[in-house]
Amino acid sequence: MLKDKEIFVVVGAGEFNNNPGWIHKQEEELNLLKREDWAQQFQPGSVAAILAEHVWEHLTYEEGVRAARLCYEFLIPGGYIRCAVPDAFFRNPEYQQIIQVGGPGPKDHPAASHKVVYNYHTITQMFREAGFETKLLEYCDDRGQFHHHSWNVEDGVIYRSRPFDPRNKEGIFVSLIVDAIKPLS
Repeated sequence: MLKDKEIFVVVGAGEFNNNPGWIHKQEEELNLLKREDWAQQFQPGSVAAILAEHVWEHLTYEEGVRAARLCYEFLIPGGYIRCAVPDAFFRNPEYQQIIQVGGPGPKDHPAASHKVVYNYHTITQMFREAGFETKLLEYCDDRGQFHHHSWNVEDGVIYRSRPFDPRNKEGIFVSLIVDAIKPLS
C-alpha cells in the first residue's frame, strides 16, 4: 500500500520502534484530539498511514470518533489507520480483568486509564461514524472465536498481534486489529 515518499505516523509510539521509517510520536507531541498539534506538523491530506497500537481505548467512544475524524482530515484518499485495541470478546477472564475500564492493568501499563473496551462491532462503528471503510484483521467474534486475516507487515507492524506477540504461542493475548481506510473519493 505504501510508497517511499509518503508520510507514515505512529501515534502513542511508546519506547519500541517496530516500524522503521515511520514518524514516532507520543501524546505530548501529537495529541489525537488537538488539531493544532496535527496542523503544526502535517498538511491536511498529506499522511498515508497512521498506526495506533493500544491507544484508542484511552479515549471515550465520543473522543474516539473525534480523533478518527481528525485523522481522516490529515490522511490522503486511500490512506488508513491501523488500530489495535484490547478485545472485549476474547474469552479469558484474566485478560478481561486486566483490560477492563478502571481495571488493574498489566504492571507496565495502567488499564485504569482505559475509558472503553471495544469489540469488533463497536470499533468498526466508531470508525464508520468518522467516514472510514473498515477491514478487520484480527478479532474475536461474539462467541469468543478468534479470527485472523493475513495482513502486510509493511503496512504497519502491530506487536501485540498473532504473528508478533510471543505470548500468543500460549494463546493468552490477542488484540482487536482493524484497518480504517479513507475512501478514494
